[in-house]
This record gives sequence, C-alpha cells and structure tokens, in this order.
Amino acid sequence: MPSYRTGTVTAVMGERPGLQRVEVDGRRAYVLTRLIGPVAVGDRVVLNTTAVELGLGTGGWDVVHWNLARQDWSEPGGGRVLKLRYTSLQVDVGAAEEAEAAGEPPADLEGTPVVACGLHSQVAGVAAAYAHAAPGSPLCYVMTDGGSLPLVLSDLVAALRERRLLAGTVTVGQAFGGDREAVNLVSGMQIARRDFGAEAIVVGTGPGVVGTATATGFSALEVASIVDLSGRAGGRPVVALRWSDTDARPRHRGVSHHSVAALQYAHERALVPIPRGATRMELGGHDVVEVDVPDMAALLAGMAIEVTTMGRGPADDGGFFAYAGAAGVAAASLRDGPGSLDPRP
Repeated sequence: MPSYRTGTVTAVMGERPGLQRVEVDGRRAYVLTRLIGPVAVGDRVVLNTTAVELGLGTGGWDVVHWNLARQDWSEPGGGRVLKLRYTSLQVDVGAAEEAEAAGEPPADLEGTPVVACGLHSQVAGVAAAYAHAAPGSPLCYVMTDGGSLPLVLSDLVAALRERRLLAGTVTVGQAFGGDREAVNLVSGMQIARRDFGAEAIVVGTGPGVVGTATATGFSALEVASIVDLSGRAGGRPVVALRWSDTDARPRHRGVSHHSVAALQYAHERALVPIPRGATRMELGGHDVVEVDVPDMAALLAGMAIEVTTMGRGPADDGGFFAYAGAAGVAAASLRDGPGSLDPRP
C-alpha cells in the first residue's frame, strides 16, 4: 500500500526545467513540476514516502504528490495522447506521431546501429565512446519505461545533453519528458531518425531497475525486445553487455546473468562487442566481436561526466565501463556498413 505524509517545504535545494529538489521537514524530496507545478519555501505539501520507507532505490528521496498551497493548477499539454494513463497523475503529453506537419517517420531504420542497454549507467559509456570514435555524429537516446518514468530525474542525461553527446531524447511507452514523446519503441526509434537525424540510437531504461534474483524477474529482460524490435525495424542491434569485475553478487560478476538471459530470449541476431583481448564467450549464437576500447576512466573524466553503477565508478569497476564503451565503439564502426565489423570465429 502507498504511504503519504504532509509537511512544509523548508528549502529548495536545486532545480532545472521539469524538476525541483527540495527539503520537507528534514526529508529530501523531488517535485515533478510538469505534473503538479512548482513549490516554494513555506508551502504545505503531500509527500509519497512509500519507496523510502521500503528502502528502495530512490536514493532516499520522497516524491511531492501535491502542493496544498494552491487550489488548482494546469498547464497546456502537447496533444491528446496521455501517459501515466488511468492514474491520478495522467498527463496529456501528446506524441510526436500526432504531429502531422512533420510527416510520417521513415519505416525502415536502414541499418542504423541500435545499442540496447540493460542499465541506465551504460548509456554514459556508450555515448562517450561513440563520440570519441565518431566525432560530430548524432546519437539519440530512446528511454523505455523499464525504470524511472520521468526522464527529468536523470542527472546523467542532463550532463550528456549539456556536453552535446546526445542529439536528442525520445521517451516511449509510459516514460515521459523526452524532447519527443512516442507511443512505442519502434515509433520512437523512427522519430529519433526523423527529428534528430540520428546516425545511431542508444535504447534503455531510465534510472532505477527491478531485480529479484530469479532467472527472469528483472527489468533488463527488455533488452531482448529491444534487439528484436530494432532488428525487425531495419536497424542493426548491438548489445551493451553488463559486466563487472567487482560485484559482490556472483550472478553479476563477469557477464551478468541479465545479459545472458536477454540474449537467450532474443530472436533477432545481435552484435555483442567486447574489449579486444577479453575472454572468449558463447552468447546464444549472437555475433561476438572484439573492438579497441579507449581508456574509459580517462575519457569520461576528460568529458567531465560523473557516473557510477551500483555506487561504483570507473576506477572501482573498470570492466563495466569498458564493455559499455565497446558497444559505443561498435555502433560508430557500423555506420560504415554491416561488413565493418566481422564476428569472431
């Protein structure tokens, strides 16, 4: 059951379009201003405290559900398509598919590399390595609804946009807050090509994922769907392997069972890049290729991108970022055609 409490805003700790971070009677909370409007110091607000009380991965933040200082609030939406449907926070975001003036998006991705990520933090390694290997080539991020639904919560995406490593963002399904809203993943990838001229696309969940220690009960199984849908849409699926040298959990050390399971469930053949010289592996008949990966710790530091995975940065778990970087390098190479990377024998 959900848990709510009422309190007073005592400080506004920071804000950017769509998001405020505040303190409410000593508790940290965030406000999705696109849904309920902004708050100010002294306002009485209702907090949803459920995730914090359950000890879940919100980083210790409550969510402001409503501002009691106002009687009503509204903001014009983008069209007739709703997200967060059938909840008290449903919002008329509209959808890029409604924009008739923009024309029908291209049905065929025409070999566009599509990198599938199971964790949000992999997006940083993919984007940094892609920019390093293909300077000036537009990369677009398509965010699924497997984790955080509001894109604005991602400090990582904000940093990547600020450093011009992403040409645009598209939020699909029930995820919202991208530069474009799309109804589903296939349409979202098509819109990334139409509206941002994406020469490569990175697809994956927002911050926060679900894992249950069971064989299939985890968010990253959607990587299989990303591979299949991107392949059927004419793209070239690339999988960013989740790898760790230091994770305390055996199922996530080396290649995570999340990646292994997703590849087993995928029907389309994916390219699976690994750093050159890495251990040979068989991954369900998919095409494993070796690529030269730059020093990811130095690359990310040089781009002033701070990123961690499960609290570990590049200095603590270099393998994680090297495998994400391998996917970015492979995507850059694929722009030269499908024969530019040959699978390992």
